[in-house]
Amino acid sequence: MVPIQAAAAPAMPYADAAVAAPLRRLIGEVGQRSGEFPAYLANHLPMVLEAMARLGATPERLEAYARHYTRSHAVPFPPPAIAPLEDDTWRAALGRRERETDLRLYFEGVVGRIGSAQAVRLSMPVLAPGVAASATHGLMRLAYALLRADDKEVAAALGYWAATYLRYEDVAQDRLPDTADPLALLIGMREEPSLQAVDAPTHLLWKWIEAMGQIPAFQDRLGRLQAAPDLLDRMRPAALALYAGTMSFEALHAVTGCHWLRLVSPVIDAPEQLARHFWEVVLALYTKIGMPQPPDEAMLESWRRLPLPDDQEIAKAAVASDDEHDHSLVFSAFEEFRHTGDRLYKVVAARRVGLID
Repeated sequence: MVPIQAAAAPAMPYADAAVAAPLRRLIGEVGQRSGEFPAYLANHLPMVLEAMARLGATPERLEAYARHYTRSHAVPFPPPAIAPLEDDTWRAALGRRERETDLRLYFEGVVGRIGSAQAVRLSMPVLAPGVAASATHGLMRLAYALLRADDKEVAAALGYWAATYLRYEDVAQDRLPDTADPLALLIGMREEPSLQAVDAPTHLLWKWIEAMGQIPAFQDRLGRLQAAPDLLDRMRPAALALYAGTMSFEALHAVTGCHWLRLVSPVIDAPEQLARHFWEVVLALYTKIGMPQPPDEAMLESWRRLPLPDDQEIAKAAVASDDEHDHSLVFSAFEEFRHTGDRLYKVVAARRVGLID
């Protein structure tokens, strides 16, 4: 078995080293705002500014995009503090968005005392089961904070994850895992009639995830995936195949999420447990896209051989976009290509930004 590991190579550097200082200042400013904007949508801005900079954005483009994003989404500041939290009380604030400021301040104190890596390591056994927080964007913010080695952002990410915490009830706590294959567990859902044409109360991803947890046939899928050391390596190609076959918004998060897991894994104990909880979120979102059959290996291989524009053209198209999911997907795809060598990542990146069909 190949254990979950850190990236084989350092992350993509900034195309222009001069962008680092203005980027740090800009992320420091926008990072003071809430992790979500109305109504309960994830604020991607601190993360995608980093992605855009590594894809080649200029300081001017980053400033302009930050103004556009903050204005167009009316990104608020977090709610006022209610009461200080301590080591023995912060868990009581899990899932309470009105405590975002209190949780941020708590984690700022923890990071200040013991450092970012230890703060993440100690809090993860509590946070991991609630990785569905803000449709997994708490994980995203933490991953980018660790990529940046940014203590302030680590604290903000942990506070955001905790405030939007969302976990499935312990319906599977006594279930013995019976499969090591994430894709087989996903595809097996197609055989269950009650999971066909599921209707959830809202378009919000995290509300869909939450609603799936109430369906008995979905509850039966929880706890079945073996949390083996190579789980992320098994999840990665399954997520990529699902996205390549659907190019859906939901499957996009499976691909980027595997990148985020890889960034977080080196600083936590038992990263396979976090990966297992994340894949259960993917199972929930699979129903939202109609549970399509993923493409077979022959089809995937034919896509891998497609002619592609060069990396610079793909990156330039992503940077020019105002869609935060373009920046996120292209950067994660480039990073996962650097990690795996799988050309299909570049294919889906080029497709995402409209450069190939």
